[in-house]
Amino acid sequence: MLLSIIIVNYNTCDYTLAALESVFREAETDDFEVILLDNASHDNSVERITALFGEKIHMISSERNLGFAAGNNLAAGQARGEYLLLLNPDTIVLDHAIERLLSFAGEFPAAGIWGGKTVFKDGSLNPYSCWQRQTLWSLLSQAVGLSSLFRKTNLFNPEGIGGWNREGIREVDIVSGCFLLITRKLWKDLQGFDPEFFMYGEEADLCLRAGKRGAQPVVSSSAVIVHYGGVSETVPADKMVKLIRAKMLLIHRHFARGVVTVGCILFACWPLSRYIVHTLLLLAGREASREPAIMWREVWKRRKEWLHPGSPPGAPRGNAA
Repeated sequence: MLLSIIIVNYNTCDYTLAALESVFREAETDDFEVILLDNASHDNSVERITALFGEKIHMISSERNLGFAAGNNLAAGQARGEYLLLLNPDTIVLDHAIERLLSFAGEFPAAGIWGGKTVFKDGSLNPYSCWQRQTLWSLLSQAVGLSSLFRKTNLFNPEGIGGWNREGIREVDIVSGCFLLITRKLWKDLQGFDPEFFMYGEEADLCLRAGKRGAQPVVSSSAVIVHYGGVSETVPADKMVKLIRAKMLLIHRHFARGVVTVGCILFACWPLSRYIVHTLLLLAGREASREPAIMWREVWKRRKEWLHPGSPPGAPRGNAA
């Protein structure tokens, strides 16, 4: 089999149904399988999805929420395709994007990991399809607000590749896990996602580990999908805590040992500075800062959850089978 499409669902049934419909609508071949893992959803996802797509997909129903990383690992362990396509449930495949991405992979086989272009529902650019790695400079720029003030520059927003409009073909450090194509061989060699990344950061870790093995992730604007983003996380502070924890873990995993502490201090300054800035703006009468001030205060109060994340660098990682 050429391709295994893997989707992890968690209380996103309506989005997942739309994603599946777009996959089968846009498919130009039947040389693929869809493996869908449900992470103990409580919105009747399993029943509703099975009723509409039960004969077309392989459904795995987990009795507990394994998280995005471990959920993908479990599903990938049952895949038969030469390639694995990780596809978020809150996506819509456009204009035969999956075949376009496979064709792109055939043109650049040495990359090992491939991604496309993402847009929002209204067709405007969703820039979060790819990233560059964290550096001390990117963390400093983020901590002092330069990456927000000068979002569209590579100099002050290097992680977000701020100066690039996502058109054409480009080598990147990280391909978003919402639409990530990888050879099954490389996935198995890397043992899939590190389950220490429960949600967020797992694709960054995967791509950076792949890079150490000689892979060079690459993206193309020829394959386009809609990506809504963040639909399974409805509490902003919870989402931010998980995101910050993941990025802290990336610092521990991928920074040189001598600068891990510096990197963590710089990164911790980001939520602290956002909390201080929005609190001062609120005190100055800017009502628009009320909700951000409340959210960032909650994130800072919960810093014990993200300041020292996970196991130490070099700890054993889960097997992706």
